[in-house]
Amino acid sequence: MPFADTLFPGLDDIVKHGDPGRRADAVRRIAELFVAGADNFHADHVNLFDGVFATLVPQTGIEVRGELSERLAALSNAPPVLVRNLARDEEVRVAGPLLSRSLLIDDHTLIEIAQLRGQSHLLAIAQRPTLSPPLTDVIVVRGDGAVVRRLAGNAGADFSPVGYSGLVRRAGLDDMLAVTIGQREDLPAPVLKDLLAASVDVVRQRLFEIAKPAAKIAINRAMSELASAPGHVAVVRDFAPAQRLIVSLHNDGALNEAALLGFARTHRYEESVAALSAMSGVRIRTLDQLLMGERQDPILILGKSIGIEWATVRALIGLRFGPGRSPSAPDIEEARLNFQRLAPTTALRVLNFWRMREPGA
Repeated sequence: MPFADTLFPGLDDIVKHGDPGRRADAVRRIAELFVAGADNFHADHVNLFDGVFATLVPQTGIEVRGELSERLAALSNAPPVLVRNLARDEEVRVAGPLLSRSLLIDDHTLIEIAQLRGQSHLLAIAQRPTLSPPLTDVIVVRGDGAVVRRLAGNAGADFSPVGYSGLVRRAGLDDMLAVTIGQREDLPAPVLKDLLAASVDVVRQRLFEIAKPAAKIAINRAMSELASAPGHVAVVRDFAPAQRLIVSLHNDGALNEAALLGFARTHRYEESVAALSAMSGVRIRTLDQLLMGERQDPILILGKSIGIEWATVRALIGLRFGPGRSPSAPDIEEARLNFQRLAPTTALRVLNFWRMREPGA
């Protein structure tokens, strides 16, 4: 290791026989040397440093690797192999600085990391100055609430139509996310309309209050279009027999999740709605409107708020389609992930809003 020995005498001996303390000291001193001369190094010099680090860094502790990542995150000519290896580190204290700031990590590597690592790594990626649509597509699907809210608030994040659609679906379960999305200056008009359609009145009001003048005009236009949109042909249902059955089950102590699951799996819509009304405290008329809408979010909210399992929620989703029909596998998987992410406190807050609807009914 002739070149390395000229940079740091005795390095070869440290690599072969050095204890952790000596290795850590060597990494820190070589890092200082690299950072001090980075502006003047050519590619061949950088590659030589890359080789030196490759022999030392894998055998150093988290603290040392984290310090090294912090030093390299802002450099435009940091050792490329070292940067990629540190960015893939399982410890976010090591990977985070590079994932959030280094411009040397390409999209392919970022997408690979976003698909494999946990929420802390995703949060670091969501803070990058710019994010491409293929990358944001992955984060929208895999990220938890905190990650997706951070992503939606990043002005440098670019979203595909699929990504925006995923954001809006998740915003139906997350008021804070809805407000964050609504503040984006690059929000397409159709996405704004979908977002407003999925939001409760208090969120719509909040969006309007914080919007800039041009955005207020767009919100008013979207709300007018929603108000004038033709509705679905009403289906007249008689819930009285179902209500009598549910009262009887309740009196016998047999109104439970198993009964609800049985109703949903056999496509007994009236009985399912009446059972949900009794279990949730939401009026049948309100539930009928929610369940027959275009979105699956109300079913997820109901399920989470009354504490039923995914299998029952899945059957209720299928209930909307009728016998012999079912949603697509990707839609079901997305609904399952959203159900897992949905916080019970958020679901209960929305449920309470539904309970207060139609006060004169």
